[in-house]
Amino acid sequence: MPPASSHPVTELLARWSGGDLAARDALVPLVYDELRRIARRSLARQRGDNTLQPTALVHEAYLRLVRSDSLNVHDRVHFFAMAAQIMRQILIDHVRKVAAAKRGGDALTVTLDEALGDSERKNNPTNLDLIALDDALNQLATLGPRQCKIVELRFFGGLSIEEAAEAIDISPATAKREWASARLWLHQMMNSGAAP
Repeated sequence: MPPASSHPVTELLARWSGGDLAARDALVPLVYDELRRIARRSLARQRGDNTLQPTALVHEAYLRLVRSDSLNVHDRVHFFAMAAQIMRQILIDHVRKVAAAKRGGDALTVTLDEALGDSERKNNPTNLDLIALDDALNQLATLGPRQCKIVELRFFGGLSIEEAAEAIDISPATAKREWASARLWLHQMMNSGAAP
């Protein structure tokens, strides 16, 4: 993979940030498949009765990016990190809307151990409400904003440790430590029922 600064996506993002709408249009085919992969991965963690499809999630995320008054993206990794954050917001909004329509009915669930990459507990996964995970992440953001960002990038964005580290400008070793700490904290919060 070429360095982020010389990647064609990075060049197009720089031009788009400067107001070049042709660069924005040229960017779509280069990022669409990766955005769909991120969306499929995020949606795959939810129960089967979810009505949101990857294509709809990608289109909504892209529309929110395009509607942004000022795009301030450094490179392709940062772009996908922003897309992951937007997808998280869309998913949570969707879950809240569905839950409201059902008047407190079944909330969509994800498997925390799978979601956070805990291969040791895959045989005994812990299901949790996606809204509860979002609430726990919001609490984590006040305690450890960098840890929350890493979870968001890995869980909602599907980024590797190395890509997440690059997106927030830290070393992979630091990202790995922060990831492990965040996973432990989330497990403790979700298993104790202490999440808000």
